[in-house]
Amino acid sequence: MTQNQALLAATVAAVRRAGARMMTRYSTESRPPALPELLAQLQANDAAVVDTLHPALAEALPSAQWLNDEHGSGPLATGEWWLVDPVGGNVNAVHGMPDWNIGVSLVRDGRPVLSVVHFPVLDEMFTATEGGGAFLNGVRLSVSAKTSLDGALAGTGQAQPGHHPDLARRTGAAFTAMTNSALHVRISVPVTQQLAQVAAGRLDLHWQFDNVRSHTAGVLLVQEAGGVVTDLEGKPWDLAGESYLAAAPGVHAAALEVLTA
Repeated sequence: MTQNQALLAATVAAVRRAGARMMTRYSTESRPPALPELLAQLQANDAAVVDTLHPALAEALPSAQWLNDEHGSGPLATGEWWLVDPVGGNVNAVHGMPDWNIGVSLVRDGRPVLSVVHFPVLDEMFTATEGGGAFLNGVRLSVSAKTSLDGALAGTGQAQPGHHPDLARRTGAAFTAMTNSALHVRISVPVTQQLAQVAAGRLDLHWQFDNVRSHTAGVLLVQEAGGVVTDLEGKPWDLAGESYLAAAPGVHAAALEVLTA
């Protein structure tokens, strides 16, 4: 087993343990009565996952720094970083919905080199390594082969609460434009789930006007599954960028045109 394979295996094992711990907290009957209770559950879920992941990943790669600021953005210092979104779609989990995940990526000098995204309720484990492909439960992934937006499933989402009204208006305008071009457009969280679906070919494109670092795990999945990820000027995706479009190659150019019209 190579060093990269061993590191991926250790990361998968840690994420799976964190998922199992979250499943002991998760209930389809969960209904927080008000915002204070909701926030307390969000924080407790994140803490449970971090308590499981942090020591395991620190042991797997002691040289890497740690960051679990799921809404953080901007550049990182050089070196290796574990970027962790403890419970992507946590707001779904605390309301008893099944669409949430645990996401981990390893970034080296600003470049994602390893990604693990686990959906415990569905028992789906997405993995990717730089140059090594993307996989779902060990089966290699490939993005959609569609070449026209008229048959495309598209998506976007709210990366974090408290958006500026201008960003909300921009998102709404883009939704309208894409709805007039694609077969179907969804707005949902978690964002990383949509990126994983693009990698699996279940969704054809995903765009985001708010590029937070925790999306990096999903970006690498799409790239390694053969997708195209750029900013909205068509330039290669960058960790510190402000927006991105992740799409199957056959619809990327058309989607970019819609989003920048």
